[in-house]
Amino acid sequence: MTVSLSADARLSNAGARDFALPEDEAKAAWEADRQHLLHPWTNFASFKERGSFLVSGARGVHVYDTTGRQYLDGMAGLWCVNLGYGREDIVEAIADQARRMPYFTPFVDVGSLPAADLAKEIARIAPGDLNHVFFTCGGSTANDSAVRLIHFYHALRGKKDKRRLLVQMDSYHGSTYLTHSMSGRHTARSPLLNFETEMVQTLRSPNTYRRPEGMDEAGFLDLLISEMEERILSLGADTIAAFFAEPLMGAGGVIVPPRGYHARVQGLCRKYDILYVSDEVVTGFGRLGHFFASAEHFGLEPDIIISAKGITSGYQPLGAVIYSDRMQAVLNAAPEEAWFTNGFTYSGHPVVCAAALATIRAMEAEDICGHVRENGPKFETALKSLLDIDIVGDVRGSHFMMCVEAVADQKTKELFAPKADVGHRIADHAHELGLIARSIGNLIVLSPPLIFTEDHIAETAATLREAITRTRADLKADGFLA
Repeated sequence: MTVSLSADARLSNAGARDFALPEDEAKAAWEADRQHLLHPWTNFASFKERGSFLVSGARGVHVYDTTGRQYLDGMAGLWCVNLGYGREDIVEAIADQARRMPYFTPFVDVGSLPAADLAKEIARIAPGDLNHVFFTCGGSTANDSAVRLIHFYHALRGKKDKRRLLVQMDSYHGSTYLTHSMSGRHTARSPLLNFETEMVQTLRSPNTYRRPEGMDEAGFLDLLISEMEERILSLGADTIAAFFAEPLMGAGGVIVPPRGYHARVQGLCRKYDILYVSDEVVTGFGRLGHFFASAEHFGLEPDIIISAKGITSGYQPLGAVIYSDRMQAVLNAAPEEAWFTNGFTYSGHPVVCAAALATIRAMEAEDICGHVRENGPKFETALKSLLDIDIVGDVRGSHFMMCVEAVADQKTKELFAPKADVGHRIADHAHELGLIARSIGNLIVLSPPLIFTEDHIAETAATLREAITRTRADLKADGFLA
């Protein structure tokens, strides 16, 4: 399938009447944002000059800026708008619950019908004996709460010294103080901030593309497992509470571990009484073609799954700690004085839970997971065609979770100098061409809505090819490429 990159094909006027603002209003909104709003992950030096790209509306798989210009959303918002924009069924579920009861406290022994119904639904679709749920406000608070639950669990077992957490380089688990400390993306760690370094222990990244030179994938797997076991023994298994891992790492660059990695790591965790936590904030709810990727995609039986993002298709903020019957049995045996003192005002918020219930209903009714299993491999194939461009070193991922890594030399895998800013250059050109893609250093990450069609896939690949080609010309002109 060939997709034209003409202006008409890229930048449709559809939605302009709905989302375009008068020029003076658009300028005032841009200035208000620049002067008063602190964004996540802000670089103040560039922000004070460039300000923000303001999105004023969205429909289907497209977003629109304040001029009414259309962009194909290659990021599903931020890994989350899985069912696309403008879903009236989800919107109506939110509105109906807000009219019925917008909120009541979830603390101690008070509950709401939507929260109870959602917990039951999650237990139904979760793998194995993961039949218990604690609700939070997002992925960061879910991972943070999981740590507290894990420490509480071990303490009830008489193993209070089991507090350390094993994480991986290049991982991402959130933005609370603790979960950012657990995130192994050291390049994202500002030297102006503090992080927990004793309780959190970081292991080598399972990045198969960046394995030691001359080592095959099987040898790399053996190295990872050997190093992990050595670390466990050196720290003392009786001090280690849990291992946290994303099935595929998201923000770290869609890192694909060697085949068999998760099963062997889980074997070590069971051997040394370490809980295995599968952080499925990104991979859960359909991105890899299943509600949860751990069991179906990787043959993994985690003790805990962390979920957020796609659980409501991004329509409301929700996180979930989904844990096992085995853990619940220990919690049920807790003495009367042992309270689990962790919670949030908006845990199990009824309106948010209504959005999640509507999302699950829609996913099952429309067989979204089946659609991803059918079309995800086509997305992989389309993006891997970019490997014929000499500055594309790797295209990796699975289904609708992909990454393109730019390199200065395909054979040596040498990176461009940081000043080349290659990822931003590619993303900026893609933006100019009508595609929203995420740059992370030398990487371009794509995680589109799960309703992407073959036409959307072809358009994405063609647009990204043009963006990389333009970037290559820029790099050559600026002396970063021979």
